[in-house]
Amino acid sequence: MAKTRREFVTSSLEFISYMEFIDMEHNTQTPAELKTGTTTIGLIAKDCVVLASDQRATMGYLIANKTAKKIYKITDRIGATIAGSVADAQAIMDLLRAEAKLFEIQRGRPIRVKALTRLLSNIMFQGRGLYMLGSLVGGFDDEGPQVFYTDFVGSVIPDKYVANGSGSPVALGVLEAGYKEDLPKKKAIELAVSSIAAAIERDAATGNNILVSVIDKDGYQEVDKETIMKIWKGQ
Repeated sequence: MAKTRREFVTSSLEFISYMEFIDMEHNTQTPAELKTGTTTIGLIAKDCVVLASDQRATMGYLIANKTAKKIYKITDRIGATIAGSVADAQAIMDLLRAEAKLFEIQRGRPIRVKALTRLLSNIMFQGRGLYMLGSLVGGFDDEGPQVFYTDFVGSVIPDKYVANGSGSPVALGVLEAGYKEDLPKKKAIELAVSSIAAAIERDAATGNNILVSVIDKDGYQEVDKETIMKIWKGQ
């Protein structure tokens, strides 16, 4: 029996609604994730490592936070920077701190920089892209100052200076031009600040403030804001 016009329209609308529902199920987009955007750098200086970052966190085009922490103290002589998902980064940094402390308790000595970096690499490789995190690990142990680049699938690359995040191409340009082996600590801090400052000028996801940490045989130390501002703004 042929359908009336009204029955045909009703059944057609029901079909369209059903197809829209199916499409929604398969194409649902999650809300924008809080990300660090980011420019982070690490460099080896004379008898120390310098880590630096900006402090902007974004959610899409929104600047969600202007004081985001992107450099983490893992042990007394190891630090790590983060770029990517804030949630993933915070969880993994907490895990690294716990594992490093457990290692020290069980072995009676601090974990080495390379060993901690390998632990991070194993976590990332096991996830195969599950965690959205790029990190620079820097520290000082009996092998001297060291810096390692790691990515979201577990790569580990040692280098004398490295950069990570959306503003890293700009920062690397400054590092390439200004880096020399055996840089004094003061000069290394100045180069680190200049690198992040250049990225802030050209990368929309990098901005607001600059953080710098120095790690040497005496331990982990954050550079005070006043010193950073004098270098950055020339005050």
